[in-house]
Amino acid sequence: MGVVVLRLEKGSFTSQNTVLCFNAFYDPSDAGDCLLLPPSSDASLSIVQQDTSRGSEISNSLPNFNAGVVYEPDTVVSFETATCTIRTCNKTAVLVTTTCRPMETCDGNGVSMLKPICTVTGSSVIDFKGHVDFIKDQCEYSLLKLPSILGFQVLGNFLERRRKDVSFLDSVMLIVDGSRIHLKQGSRVLLNNSPLNLDSSPQVVHGVEISKDQTGVTAKAVFFNFLNVSIFFDSYTTQIHLEGSTGSPPTGLCEDSSSEARLPGCSSISCETQYNDTDDRSINCTKTTECCNLLKEVPFTSCDIDPEPYITACTDTLSRYPAVDGLKCQFLEAYARACSLKSNTTLEGWRSKTECSPKAFCQDRTCSDHEFCGEVSQYGDTRCFCRANFACRYRNTLGDPAICSHNTASASLAICLLENEGIDYSLLHLNDPTCRGQVDEQNHTVTFSFSASDLCGTKITTNNNQVIYQNTIMTQNFSSDDIIRHDQVMIDFSCYHAKSEIRDMSFRIKDNSVYQVISSGPWNYNVSMRAYINEGCTQAVESTTKVRLNEKVWMKLDTKGLDENLVALVTDSCWATDQPSASASLKYYLIIDGCPNPTDPTVRVERNGVGTSSGFSFNMFEFTGGSDEIYLHCKLHLCVKQGNSCIPVVSMVTGLIDRLLTSMMIPDC
Repeated sequence: MGVVVLRLEKGSFTSQNTVLCFNAFYDPSDAGDCLLLPPSSDASLSIVQQDTSRGSEISNSLPNFNAGVVYEPDTVVSFETATCTIRTCNKTAVLVTTTCRPMETCDGNGVSMLKPICTVTGSSVIDFKGHVDFIKDQCEYSLLKLPSILGFQVLGNFLERRRKDVSFLDSVMLIVDGSRIHLKQGSRVLLNNSPLNLDSSPQVVHGVEISKDQTGVTAKAVFFNFLNVSIFFDSYTTQIHLEGSTGSPPTGLCEDSSSEARLPGCSSISCETQYNDTDDRSINCTKTTECCNLLKEVPFTSCDIDPEPYITACTDTLSRYPAVDGLKCQFLEAYARACSLKSNTTLEGWRSKTECSPKAFCQDRTCSDHEFCGEVSQYGDTRCFCRANFACRYRNTLGDPAICSHNTASASLAICLLENEGIDYSLLHLNDPTCRGQVDEQNHTVTFSFSASDLCGTKITTNNNQVIYQNTIMTQNFSSDDIIRHDQVMIDFSCYHAKSEIRDMSFRIKDNSVYQVISSGPWNYNVSMRAYINEGCTQAVESTTKVRLNEKVWMKLDTKGLDENLVALVTDSCWATDQPSASASLKYYLIIDGCPNPTDPTVRVERNGVGTSSGFSFNMFEFTGGSDEIYLHCKLHLCVKQGNSCIPVVSMVTGLIDRLLTSMMIPDC
């Protein structure tokens, strides 16, 4: 048989396509087999005798499979199950080789499986495609959302640690059918805010299998038997591993690390702010680079995952943040685990070379939301440190201002702030050494308090306008005459009552009930004033009560919210006006300097400066001019009873006039 040689020459053909056909060559039962040649305007046809050397040349140029076999277009030529490599003669008779897509791997049985890995560690996100980007704020982001699986999403929350300008992955949340599985620091897991007790035995929660070991917490879920999702979190790194088909493409940072995946509901100040901080001169960039480049050395070179994104994440973080709190091992650990997830092999020998422990850093140590777990020393001791923004808010204090309410006072100190200053909170007490702080294990605060019934050595003092209750948080004294083993701590906190009020209390005979809250700073107390028509003060003057001229009226001023063992209410002065204003031009004084008006023999002080109430009586009158309404105003103050007598003392002259006019002794004045 001869060999057909087709030469293309200009002007030979006028049609666009050229077809070369052979009768019964490929298939004897077929009338003809044809080759569709590329479009050309020029072609010529020559038939020559078989050329053995030309035939060998053609044969050698073909792929080394099924030599001498002709394949119909759009058919599979070969399939290597070990590598999932497929060779196909396509519709245009071109040999095409296909294998697993970028995020797929071959299972060795000819099945290409989607097995992408997303690594989020520190502020870096290495997505399924191996691209790396960085989180620059302190907010919550969507890491993974699968549109084909309704109600499933993985969120990551980023917060600061020692520095304000570097964010770290702080927690991971799985949302499954409306339930929230929260993977938190210290390998803690919360289900809808309730803690789960975990160990190596898996627990199944809403179809999610959760387990815990020394390396961290793993959550696994299977969806419709075609997609396995595995989420690992060790308090600092999360790795999300998919196996199977996702259907519609996923969204979130794991799909595209540079995408805008911040949750729209995040509106906190820290979320909106990108912080700055002073440079850390202790950072050695040369050592940082050497540490990160270990990923280019044995045994890491045996892994077929590109190490460059992990090296970039490592060098970027350690050039801005000190290599403490297990951070130098964090990126090596993340890369080694990614290799293990992809190929089910374990990299050996790198831990001894880098001194990295397989146990998760700070596992089982619980810190509050304003804290993180960090190294105290190079020997591995750890404790809860204040986050940078929290510590900045309390730069010159150790806690919040004192809380004064209902005759109690309390001061709460943050334990992490105390420990930053080297203060052992267990050695602190109030003026009374038996009054120690109460520790809140959840918020990591210690609270010291005293009350009117348990003063704990509180000192009560006065100034011009206030009665001050002051106590001191101090260290226990373990010193001898020659040495002191602890820093001396003296933290004063106080609450106060207003000693006197410029406000006046108005009283109107026709509508005599007066009730007013005197706001006196942190501690408030109430004062009421009522009129009665009997000495026992049981028959109050109502709006319909008719009080005749010269009829005796008893006035009672009472307080609520004061401790009569500590303070006494003193009525300084009371006066009547014919107008509602206390400063009206027409005044008539009933009480002057705490004692009866010496010119009015009907006024009698019943009680003043003894307890938390006072009282006096007088005979009803009216102003000339015929008005049947009078307005009564009283000025009060508080008197500290400790070592003091609060009963007003009348001068000798005033007392003599008073006795001559009333022909009776008034014991209090």
